[in-house]
Amino acid sequence: MAPVAALLAMDRTTLTAALKPLARRGLVEILNDPSDGRSRRLKITEQGRALLAQAVPIWQRASRELEANLHDGDAGRLRANLLVLC
Repeated sequence: MAPVAALLAMDRTTLTAALKPLARRGLVEILNDPSDGRSRRLKITEQGRALLAQAVPIWQRASRELEANLHDGDAGRLRANLLVLC
């Protein structure tokens, strides 16, 4: 799970806590890594894929609306500032 935590700019403890409700809802599975018993692997379920497919267009629309409400150049500056936080 360390690569996922790094991708999301989260520590592993926070990621683990965030994944527990998703696992309870059946959206992801947290599996033992067969090559390293101390590690875990994540697998999105079919139910998780379906929900993600519904969520992506909503996220894209919200992102477009946010950018449309920013002044010229602010979108690029916002992205740059967010990258600094990571």
